[in-house]
Amino acid sequence: MQHLDLEVICQAIDWLAPSDGTRPDSPIWLCTVLSTFGSSPREPGAWLVARADGQHRGSLSGGCVEEDFLARLAGGEFTASAQVIRYGEGGHQGAGIALPCGGLLDVLVERFTASEADIAHLKALREALEGQTPRLRQVMLAGDGARTLQQDSGLGERVEPLKGHEGEAYGYQLRVGPVARLLLAGLSPVAEACAAFAVSLGFEVIICEPREEVLADWDARKTSHTGVTLRRELPSRFIAAGGCHAATAVVALTHDPRIDDLAMIEAVRQPAFYIGVMGSQRTSQARAERLARSGGLSAEEIARIVMPIGLNLGSKTPAEIALAVMADIVRIRRGRARESGRARESL
Repeated sequence: MQHLDLEVICQAIDWLAPSDGTRPDSPIWLCTVLSTFGSSPREPGAWLVARADGQHRGSLSGGCVEEDFLARLAGGEFTASAQVIRYGEGGHQGAGIALPCGGLLDVLVERFTASEADIAHLKALREALEGQTPRLRQVMLAGDGARTLQQDSGLGERVEPLKGHEGEAYGYQLRVGPVARLLLAGLSPVAEACAAFAVSLGFEVIICEPREEVLADWDARKTSHTGVTLRRELPSRFIAAGGCHAATAVVALTHDPRIDDLAMIEAVRQPAFYIGVMGSQRTSQARAERLARSGGLSAEEIARIVMPIGLNLGSKTPAEIALAVMADIVRIRRGRARESGRARESL
């Protein structure tokens, strides 16, 4: 899932359970993309949360769907606890808007109140997005729109309809797992470019940098990236303290063995889906020998590390190298075979 989805759930909790302890009377509506046909900027499982006054967080499409939904919400529609609406194919439910791309978009709309049960449900979703127990939601369409949560492996389709004997969906099960995270071990021009790409791709981005001289340069440049968290500590320490989950990519791009090697030693002990470090073929071979000799890593642990890192795009500049790195991370995350892109020969 994307970092925007975590922001949506946090906003929903803030609206229903403000930090001042009050409980608002107004409900909120959580919208989930169920399925898309044709071009769509958001995949199944993506969220938007809204209030009746038009305030909202997240997105469902390029904007036209959100505008229509908010207008209908302000008009008093969506009183049911759970219902499905369709956009496209001549308009949603025969009344209005066709998507510019000519596609279809099915959206689950749920009404949440400030009840203890609804707030607890949202908080459990937040925990799953933050890397704790993955959850499987079940939402019924009939009656009071009953919602249940159970622990899950995190494997399988994000959205699956629950169908009766006649093939009609009477509910949906929705998988919620950790937000995709990019953990950058150390600052460098390539790391900063990777951070910018990763934010635009929906990753939660964390940079761990302990070197005072590098941090001083960062501070002097007054550098900031929206959506990037800078931690002034050793990456290996953050990783060992639980900074990785199964949706984490750990990337070291500094050419400083004090940063890169220690990060790799800790990362291979974690469930990260991608672990990579920058260096030429020769440097990578020397690093593998060093990690085995000094770090005590097994051959299986070393084999988890992608080195040289990135796809072979002929990259030369920091931005091009970052593109090669992020392309490889996206390839792995989407389950594409290595043969779909060749590893770089030297970085």
